[in-house]
Amino acid sequence: MNLLDGKYVSEKLKGEIAEQAAAYLAQTGRKPHLVAVLVGHDGGSETYVASKMKNCEKVGFKSSLVRYEADVTEEELLAKVAELNADADIDGIIVQLPLPKHIDPEKVTERIDHRKDVDGFHPVNLGRMQRNLPSFIPATPYGITLMLKEYGIETAGKHCVVIGRSNIVGSPMSILMARNTTPGNCTVTICHSRTPDIKKFTLDADILIVAIGKKNFVTADMVKDGVVVIDVGMNRETSATNKSGYKLYGDVDFDGVAPKASWITPVPGGVGLMTIIGLLKNTLASANKEVYS
Repeated sequence: MNLLDGKYVSEKLKGEIAEQAAAYLAQTGRKPHLVAVLVGHDGGSETYVASKMKNCEKVGFKSSLVRYEADVTEEELLAKVAELNADADIDGIIVQLPLPKHIDPEKVTERIDHRKDVDGFHPVNLGRMQRNLPSFIPATPYGITLMLKEYGIETAGKHCVVIGRSNIVGSPMSILMARNTTPGNCTVTICHSRTPDIKKFTLDADILIVAIGKKNFVTADMVKDGVVVIDVGMNRETSATNKSGYKLYGDVDFDGVAPKASWITPVPGGVGLMTIIGLLKNTLASANKEVYS
């Protein structure tokens, strides 16, 4: 078993991004600027946004945080998005999910200017990605492809099974792995909560990408020897022994599956760190007008 080490890859790529950001500052006199909008006080969202802001500073980006209480109206939030869209100093906008139930996340996502949609969730970016046109790729799938490329994982001609069909991970991941790119050129199967006998599919997987949101969902009896396992799961459970007050578990039973895998991501220390890299690279690309000139 070999570890797909998100910490190693993310630190290496952050060094490269920092060099590119410094060159951008020298050339333009400004830093790439990412704005995050946070609504309410969800513990996971607070942690994720703080990490994104910290990493922006680390690579030499400017970062701004816009906070609202959970009772903010949808109209007020949409008005702020419009204001951020119009600000020429802002290169990237993210609205942290989940949002309170009275706010439609799809409506908010669609109001973000697709040229500043560095999360890659806007329908324009998803559609362009599907057609293999320049776009902002959703940050988590983008980070996964960067990790596969860094470790030289062979994907062409392989059977890739994706468990999960969300617009954030599963669906875009399946498109990326099927595209005529590197990594890519896989034969892809998507499984989800309504798939009968998922084990039949996972046992045939050369590459297994799991994003179903269920702790230790994939067990050793569900995979074959030599499989490459990408665990996207981030399942938080209260823990009295951890300083943070919680412990993270993946969607894969690491202890059981790792001995059978040729490569596997840990949780934490795997995909989560690469998601931030995808976000940073999208923001830098936006500043440089590499996608939408």
